Parts: sequence; C-alpha cells; structure tokens
Amino acid sequence: MASEQPNREELDERARQGETVVPGGTGGKSLEAQEHLAEGMHAMQPLSLSLKNTHTHTQGYHEMGSNGGQTRKKQMGMEGYQEMGHKGGLSTMDKSGGERAEEEGIDIDESKFRNH
Repeated sequence: MASEQPNREELDERARQGETVVPGGTGGKSLEAQEHLAEGMHAMQPLSLSLKNTHTHTQGYHEMGSNGGQTRKKQMGMEGYQEMGHKGGLSTMDKSGGERAEEEGIDIDESKFRNH
C-alpha cells in the first residue's frame, strides 16, 4: 500500500523547483533549508504564538508600527510629520527623497523635522 504523504525525496525535489513544502520555509532551496527557515521563524515567535496564528502575529506588528507613527507625529507636530512624508514619498529604489527633491527643484523644509 503506497503512502499518501510525499516522502522526503519528493518534498526535496519540489523544494528545489521553488515550491514551499514546509510552512514558514519560504525561500528555502531544499527541504532541509526550508526546515531550518521554519525552525528560525518558530524560534522568533513568542511562546504564546503558534504557527497557526501568524495572522494575529502580523497584526501585532502592524499595530506597533501604527503606534510608532502616531508617537512620531506627536513628537514632530503635524506640519513636520507631513513634510517628512513629502520627502519620503519622493524616494525611489535609486534615489533618496532628498536627492529627488533637489533634482526636481522641490523645496523640503527640514527645519520642520525637529522635535517639538
């Protein structure tokens, strides 16, 4: 009677073809590499979190980022926070927002970036 679950050789071959065969092993180029990646992901999570709760886990990071942004806005004031956003919105993979602003003649008043 043949087993319905793929054996390690089949899983390794599928992983080498780019398929994620181990939850949390995304990017691993072999079954063993994916297992190691998954172990690392598991070790990074708080003990109360299981791999089944990754949606909750990412929501926690989103909330932390949002709280950090709100704190920064309070520190800088609304005007400074908006000015910083204008500069950040100009950035590309090749150039920083400051470089693009300078090239395109856009005035960014960095004095507004100071903490209040």
